[in-house]
Amino acid sequence: MVEDDTPPPPSPLPQIGTVTLRELFISLRAGWWDFKAAPGLGLFFSAVYVVTGTALVWFGAGSVAWTLLISLGFPLVAPFAAVGYYEISRRLEDGERLDWRKVLGVVLAEKDRQIPWVGAIIVIYFLFWTFLAHMIFALFMGPSAMTNATSSFDIYLTREGMTMVAVEFAVGGVFAFVLFALTVVSLPLLLEKEIDFITAMLLSFAMVRRNLPVMLVWAFIISALLFVGMLPYFLGLLVVLPVLGHATWHLYRRALYDPA
Repeated sequence: MVEDDTPPPPSPLPQIGTVTLRELFISLRAGWWDFKAAPGLGLFFSAVYVVTGTALVWFGAGSVAWTLLISLGFPLVAPFAAVGYYEISRRLEDGERLDWRKVLGVVLAEKDRQIPWVGAIIVIYFLFWTFLAHMIFALFMGPSAMTNATSSFDIYLTREGMTMVAVEFAVGGVFAFVLFALTVVSLPLLLEKEIDFITAMLLSFAMVRRNLPVMLVWAFIISALLFVGMLPYFLGLLVVLPVLGHATWHLYRRALYDPA
């Protein structure tokens, strides 16, 4: 029997729906129920983030090489962990059995599809932001940019230091929101449909633009929960990340729908 390697045909592009504030909280509640339905799988995938975050703090502290290595590798691994949450929610939605081997098999199979390209885009994005952040620091701090900022926190209390911090937060916030807009529903879309990553990211961005006020609230909710989850020692992320990952799947279902 000859194996058929013909790629599946492309999926029809979904339509962009309207997302309400109420649907954000419905999605969060559904994410909580999905986590309770499969806590073992959820904790398994969230451990990827927790272990990496801990490694960045403990092993990367004071070592540029370690920090760069882990920081560059993390965006390549993180989308696959997120796919794990989406696959769990998809199976629960369809009434399929949650089999560890099958869930992990779906995640591993993504290496041959479009998800790695999204990881590569995130890495490039991260590198550009790191470069820009250093440029902003040097621009505002001048000669003091040569100071070891990790041991001389007084430089941040100067007028130039406080201005630099404000600009870093503002520019960083814009960069973070653009990345959020490009990926918020593109990852679950790529799991379910045969769509190229560029189209998926553009659809995600268009959805956020159409539902901008509500998606700003969603971005704030994600940021707040992630901040809380980092305390203490990233352990809260073991619960926060699965809930947000499952909730993202349910929000995706409400944000994009198949044409009739």
